Amino acid sequence: MDDTDAPGGPELLPGHEVALGGPRGMTVRRTLPDRGRRMVGAWCFLDAYGPQPIAPGAPGMRIGPHPHIGLQTVSWLLRGEILHRDSVGSLRQVEPGQLNLMTAGRGIAHSEETPAAHSGVLHGVQLWVALPDGARHTDPAFAHHPDLPVLAADGLSTTVIMGELDGAASPAATHSPLVGAELRLTAGGAGTLPLRPGFEYALLVVDGPGARVDGHELTAGPLLYLGAGRTALRVAADGPATLVLIGGEPFDERIVMWWNFVGRDHDEIVAARADWAAGARFGAVHGYAGPPLPAPAMPATRLAPRGRVRDLPPWS
Repeated sequence: MDDTDAPGGPELLPGHEVALGGPRGMTVRRTLPDRGRRMVGAWCFLDAYGPQPIAPGAPGMRIGPHPHIGLQTVSWLLRGEILHRDSVGSLRQVEPGQLNLMTAGRGIAHSEETPAAHSGVLHGVQLWVALPDGARHTDPAFAHHPDLPVLAADGLSTTVIMGELDGAASPAATHSPLVGAELRLTAGGAGTLPLRPGFEYALLVVDGPGARVDGHELTAGPLLYLGAGRTALRVAADGPATLVLIGGEPFDERIVMWWNFVGRDHDEIVAARADWAAGARFGAVHGYAGPPLPAPAMPATRLAPRGRVRDLPPWS
């Protein structure tokens, strides 16, 4: 099917399991990019993992130094700890309720690992935001935000991770109109959030058996794409539940996503891969006890820029 910019929705994106670091690595469920729907606003990547027990002496998460271009990484935890190092000299542990935001710009490298002293469990999400053309060659940067705005209502607590929601704005830097938030529902809790009709939205249950989203039953695992044109969202749950909400203005630029890179054409990806192999552009990550990750081989055919969505049947 040809790429199209038709909005559509709602749709259920089941995702698939991916082993980070190879077959013996940590398993995550990846719901973005999906074969048909590659983005929600500028959000172009979503991995959910855990809760995964980490036995004493076990390595937990260990992702060696690797490069990025053209995106922001958003690290958000429900339980556990991750130690971040990068090539601009950052060393920061992220814990539940805190945001680690890395802006790759023209090029950065980083590693992620479970620290030596940890709580014995890991549960969270990793997201990427595609940078628009005017910001994707910016200087690389890192920011840690331990204090984020929280909206509290009967049975629903909403932490604004990125962007703005219901008048509460995150301090995190954004480069396109978007929002990311964590929604926590108590048992029997419910609430309504105002939405921007010009944004498209999606929801993921990351803890608890499920929730009701505008009357639809949503279980843990798949991503529910809600489409655009909505002015409000009603969520409810019989038992305690945590969801992640992402949204933003539809991203109209065509992009190439390959390995850890977000570019605009095949040659840009080839150049970034060559620079990583040559030890150029991305800098060095100091302090990680292990080698950097090698880039995979380029595909035999040229990478084609793609739009954010293909035609898909509606979810019901």
